[in-house]
Amino acid sequence: MTSPWANWAGNQTATAARVAHPSSAAELGEVLRAAAADGLRVKAVGSGHSFTPTALTDGVRVELDRMASLLGVDGNLVTIGAGMPLSVVNATLAAHGLAMPNLGDIDAQTISGALSTGTHGTGAGFGCLSTFIEALTLVTADGTELACSATQNPELFAAARVNIGALGVLSTVTLRCAPAFVLRADERPAPLADVWSGLDEHIGANDHFEFYWFPYTDRVQIKRNNRVPAADSPLPGWRRWLDDDFLSNTVFGAACRLGRAFPATVPPVSRISARALSARTYTAASHEVFCTPRRVRFVEMEYGLPRAALREAFDGLRSVVAGLPYKIQFPVEVRFTAADDIWLSHGQGRDNAYIAIHQYVGAPFEEYFRRFEAVTEPLGGRPHWGKMHFRTAESLARVYPHHADFVALRDKLDPNRLFANAYTERVLGA
Repeated sequence: MTSPWANWAGNQTATAARVAHPSSAAELGEVLRAAAADGLRVKAVGSGHSFTPTALTDGVRVELDRMASLLGVDGNLVTIGAGMPLSVVNATLAAHGLAMPNLGDIDAQTISGALSTGTHGTGAGFGCLSTFIEALTLVTADGTELACSATQNPELFAAARVNIGALGVLSTVTLRCAPAFVLRADERPAPLADVWSGLDEHIGANDHFEFYWFPYTDRVQIKRNNRVPAADSPLPGWRRWLDDDFLSNTVFGAACRLGRAFPATVPPVSRISARALSARTYTAASHEVFCTPRRVRFVEMEYGLPRAALREAFDGLRSVVAGLPYKIQFPVEVRFTAADDIWLSHGQGRDNAYIAIHQYVGAPFEEYFRRFEAVTEPLGGRPHWGKMHFRTAESLARVYPHHADFVALRDKLDPNRLFANAYTERVLGA
């Protein structure tokens, strides 16, 4: 029986010949060996929050929902099954007095999908989520489970922490967590000029800093999150519902539908939205501050850039938006991360600034995305592996110093391309 699948945004679909739900690494190994014997390719899927075709297959789709348990807690080291959703990871850690040191703003992804694509939050002192991995196990094409860490199979560890599904299937991951902590969130509208004039201070003086630019305006919303001793200023329930549920989802969704039907309404609505925002400050558990509900569906492209190239890339983006034959309904998100040593991490070897662009589902986007990509490529831009892009292996090898090393390890672990699909062939080479 064939089985259709679609990602969260609905822009990627595939129909697999069969679907497997292994409950252990041993069962997963059997699934992989059987697929290879039948001449079928294999892809593991998470919650479908990637916008690229990275999880598509017409062979065997592996779902890890039965490999999603808490496997052990040893101080601040927590071992979990690779299929656990981030929302469950956060709740599980909180129950043990722990927390992820940093998070992005969505918690619907599985931990394996988030790690494999280089998912990140913001904060000059933090790399992507994969930098919190202490150890992992990977089931490879021949059904063997390989363990790796900084001291055990270190070359595999350097590659597998961000692996885009090309080396095998993650089975377990051990995370180096932090004691549970509280954040004070300070969110407020500001002129874009104020962000640029004080950017270094914004980044350096806050644990976590980001901003959202509203197209067709000179206004932004800035977000600053900093650790504090206690949750002494909780956000009232009605205010959280009003801001994060009703305004950010219900009202914004209605505005997007209006803009898709009547594009001329987009610039004035953007200007009204930028001016209507009110400041708020509150304290809460870290994961409650980092993560917010996202029900308005969109497609997304995100590029990591050397931090010194941010202003040039951002100004280029503004020119792109102004010159498009259609309107952009979503704000643009700008975040910051620290350098790391993971081969295919966007932050490999450098501090990064990220620019994420979005478009409402059903609205035109390709020219927007292609023009922005053309701005970022000569600046050393690296595309987020889970977000849409049009790059190929040849161009990616120029910005990832370990691209060839990763490909060589892929060739060694998966010589018959059990885990390949059109996406991995495009970004790694066939």
